[in-house]
Amino acid sequence: MRFRQAADQLIPELAGYQRVFLMAGGLLLLVSLVGWFLNPAQFFQSYLTAYMLVLSATLGPLALGMIHQQSGGKWGVVIRSILGAASRVLPVMTALFLPIVVGMPHLYHWTHADAVAQDEILQAKSLYLNVPFFLLRALLYFAVWNALAFFLNKWTVEQDRTGDPAVAKRMERLSGGGLLVFGITVTFASFDWLMSLDPHWFSTIYGFLILGGQGLTTMALTIIALHWLSKREPMNVAVVPQYFHDLANLMLAFVILWTYFSFSQYLIIYAGNLPEEITWYTRRLDTTWINVGRFLILAHFAVPFLLLLFRRNKRVAERLVPIAAFLLVVRFIDLFWLVAPTFHERLSLSWLDIVLPLGLVAVWIGCFVWQLRGNPLLPYYDPQFAEAVPRLAVQGEGHHHQAH
Repeated sequence: MRFRQAADQLIPELAGYQRVFLMAGGLLLLVSLVGWFLNPAQFFQSYLTAYMLVLSATLGPLALGMIHQQSGGKWGVVIRSILGAASRVLPVMTALFLPIVVGMPHLYHWTHADAVAQDEILQAKSLYLNVPFFLLRALLYFAVWNALAFFLNKWTVEQDRTGDPAVAKRMERLSGGGLLVFGITVTFASFDWLMSLDPHWFSTIYGFLILGGQGLTTMALTIIALHWLSKREPMNVAVVPQYFHDLANLMLAFVILWTYFSFSQYLIIYAGNLPEEITWYTRRLDTTWINVGRFLILAHFAVPFLLLLFRRNKRVAERLVPIAAFLLVVRFIDLFWLVAPTFHERLSLSWLDIVLPLGLVAVWIGCFVWQLRGNPLLPYYDPQFAEAVPRLAVQGEGHHHQAH
């Protein structure tokens, strides 16, 4: 059956796209090395922001895939190959974490022994905020994420090859516990890599804010990828407007979720008016950084919320894709808002804040296409395949019976 062939057999131009994106990304990252030598502090600040964006595009699909294993839904069948390909970029993301390890002295104030010796708060947190334990935790996070991605993708391939119904049960069981472990590890990773940039400040809702952002990044990315694939065989038969409508509703839900977490954090901390907590906001709201905050209120909530209320904007892919692309840009600006004000008293933008994100995104897309190429675009043996793609299911059954 043709629709069960690997993606690169059905879409041969994927190999060309992979080369173009990897070469472009490599070139941009090579150019950014100039910034490493001229201004290493700015290089690592910009790299951290860019890295967290592409990491969201990798971890979010892993979580969404596990959610679908638990909840079901026809929408998850047609995007399963997209989610799997994105999650398989995780080994590359693990390697790309190394520059953050190298740049720790430029990013994290608490890594300097003289600073800790003069600060009672850092001394109180030193059992948690110290370099060996930081690295050990990072190793644990990546081990957990890579293990989840490895087994879920391994069993997906096994299901595509054998059709064994027991495989679906295995993935469902792993996803149940996996989601719990995933939530915990992402929360602590957000504490370590982002919140500890300002070690005097803390927020118990911070991890949920990052998780919500990952979900929104995933939905926007998935919609764009699905639209591109829906113009090609066999996705042109499998994808119907209802699936874009379902994904748009999920994207709207994550817009609302991010807004709820962001406003809750602001309301609780600002209302409490405690010096050790409120400084994070005063640095952003009492300076020129407030302009970024105002932009996020409009672009991260008001505009997409209003646009995604209209049914036609959700069902017509040509209208939905620009909204999704806009939200991906806004997600980067939100991460920039979380990182940059820690290091700059006034709003500033370096050329590295542009080149590094473009370079990492291009490399990520190249790796994503590479992972997409080697597997079928549709999971024929998924328990919900016949319900999700009835036209191809009937065609497949016909071929199956003829073969026997």
